[in-house]
Amino acid sequence: MSMNPGTLYIVATPIGNLDDISARASDVLRKVAVVAAEDTRRAGQLLTHLGLKNRLLSFHEHNETSRIDEVLATLQSGGDVALISDAGTPLISDPGYRVVERVRTEGLAVSPIPGCCAAIAALSVSGLPTDRFRFEGFLPSRSAARHKRLKELVNASATLILYESVHRITEVLADIEAVFGAERRITLARELTKRYETIYSGTVAEVREKLAADPGGGKGEFTLVIAGATEEQSVEIQELERVVGILLQSVSASQAAALAAEITGVKKREAYQLATRLKTRI
Repeated sequence: MSMNPGTLYIVATPIGNLDDISARASDVLRKVAVVAAEDTRRAGQLLTHLGLKNRLLSFHEHNETSRIDEVLATLQSGGDVALISDAGTPLISDPGYRVVERVRTEGLAVSPIPGCCAAIAALSVSGLPTDRFRFEGFLPSRSAARHKRLKELVNASATLILYESVHRITEVLADIEAVFGAERRITLARELTKRYETIYSGTVAEVREKLAADPGGGKGEFTLVIAGATEEQSVEIQELERVVGILLQSVSASQAAALAAEITGVKKREAYQLATRLKTRI
């Protein structure tokens, strides 16, 4: 090992607008021996924009384990390494923690170069409480698993932050309305910092309508911010589930929804969505 081993830099890069790269990040990328990148093509575009020609090392979830030794060898020989993701802050719903863990275990330096993060950017413009928030990354892709996870989150009091792909955003919003109710407040950010940046805010039902009416709504990357449940909402959800569950033992989903809405005071649409979901489990 070199008497002066290198440092692994965790470098945040723009999430869209390339001008969001920080001066410090540019300087670090200029000086390192290797840039380990999730997608070397996208990394190459960024480096070209900065006028740089670093050596690129492919580093993603499928080869992370096999690349760790190569990163360590560079550091141990005295070279610095920058780890970057496709966009934003590395390791936030991206691979990389294993190499950081290994580098630290070997007693080598790891240093953050902070910058863009879609989760924080969306939270900052959401208009929802920011004193306590919970990042959940991507929900499960399968409907049953997604419903299960949403059920586990429905009573969380902290603001929730999720990432979602354009291919699933419509069904995910439908699932959120079914579990959280149509009136829960959310903000949906699409294409943050890019040319077609769009931010939809309102209730779940309102945001679903806005997205459906937007000609560009079927494109881009999405960050979803959901208001945490108030104590009153948590009680209401639990009571609605209790009432609907009892009614479903004797009547159809539509009848259970109508009766539950009358008993609890919730909207029939919300009660019906819950009844439909619970009916599949009986």
